This record gives sequence, structure tokens and C-alpha cells, in this order.
Amino acid sequence: MSRVGVVVFPGSNCEHDVVSALTALGGRAELVWHAETDLSAYDAVVLPGGFAHGDYLRPGALARFSPVMGAVAALAEAGRPVLGICNGFQVLTEAGLLPGALQKNRGLTFLCQPTTLVVASTRSVLTRGAAVGQELVVPINHFAGSYVCDDATYRALVERDQVVLRYKDNPNGSRGDIAGIANEAGNVVGLMPHPERALTALLGSADGRVLLEGFLAAADDAAAARPLVTAP
Repeated sequence: MSRVGVVVFPGSNCEHDVVSALTALGGRAELVWHAETDLSAYDAVVLPGGFAHGDYLRPGALARFSPVMGAVAALAEAGRPVLGICNGFQVLTEAGLLPGALQKNRGLTFLCQPTTLVVASTRSVLTRGAAVGQELVVPINHFAGSYVCDDATYRALVERDQVVLRYKDNPNGSRGDIAGIANEAGNVVGLMPHPERALTALLGSADGRVLLEGFLAAADDAAAARPLVTAP
């Protein structure tokens, strides 16, 4: 079974939700403190939502200097799945692992509500189990979730099929209705909505399952691709 590390920054508040969701789907998820410098034992990593380092300066700007981020970058470079949810998405952009940035929502309002997403690409570790055009109801919970980038970056994202999720009805002013993007390889994904909060209809929607199941499948693939180590 693959191992998924869920990074805890000072101020993270969704880490237990992520661990619970991945565990419920049959995964093996473990909390990892942000001072950790080696993630080589993990097949995938999640940066959860919250207010890393209090969101002082701007969301994710201080967390990108946490010791663990070097290890996250190494994991991404090795092709293993990396997922940033909400504040985790902000951290990934600040760290340069994903292009663009997240700024305050249109209207300067905090948003906490169900949102309909449209799958724009299945070429990522998060959306691999979904279908293009599929609509998913997943909640958002953010104040700085409006995705921005320059024209050249936006064109590249579209041309390289890196936009993985778009809002059906844009709630925050994100450019191109973007709710989630991937790196060019598709193994690093960031999204503002919270799939870990959409695991059962009792909570309003079970649509987050297809996303997290895809992520766990990618983690299992990474585990299977690990070189075998034999005793001398």
C-alpha cells in the first residue's frame, strides 16, 4: 500500500480532514510536520488547507520557506503525486511548483459554500478517474482564492492542458474560471475547493471521491514503480 504524507504547517486546519478522507478511501495517510526535510519514504504528499504561518505577508508566502518544501520539490521532481488544497494550492504557487498566484476574492468576501466544478482535463493525478465535462459539487472555503496569471502563462496552461478544473459559475473572479491547475507533467496539482469535504452525500456531496480516488491510484502507481531494494 502506498504512503501519503499530509504536511502540517503552523496554522494548518484541514490536515485531519484529509487524513480521514484518504483513510476512508482505503489509503494510508500520515501527518508530517513542516520541519521534516526528507519525504523519500512517501509515495505522495498533500499540502492541506488552513492558514500556514498565519497567512502573514500573504497566504503561502512564508510556508514556502518551511524546511519541508525542499523535500516536496524533490518528490515532485521525482514524478510522485503532489496535491495542494486551498492554502496548499497557494503554497505551491508561492514555491514555484505551479505557475500563477492566488489573490483576494472578487468583492473582498470570504466564501464558504458548495460550488459546481467542471472537469477540464483528465491528464493529472487528481482528475485521472473523472471524465472531461463531468460536473462535481465540491465546497469552497477561502478568502484569497482568485487565480491570476499573465497572458502568456494562461495561454500555456490552456495549450498544455494544465487547467484541470473550472468553476461552472465563477464565485471568486478567477481568471478563466480556473479552480485547479497541474504542472506540465500532471503530477503536481493545486485546487481551491475541498474534495476531502465531499466524500458522502450526508455532507452534501460525494463528488470529491472521484478526485481523491484518482490521487490514491496515482500514489499506488508511484509505489509500484519504486525500485526494489534487495539485501547484499
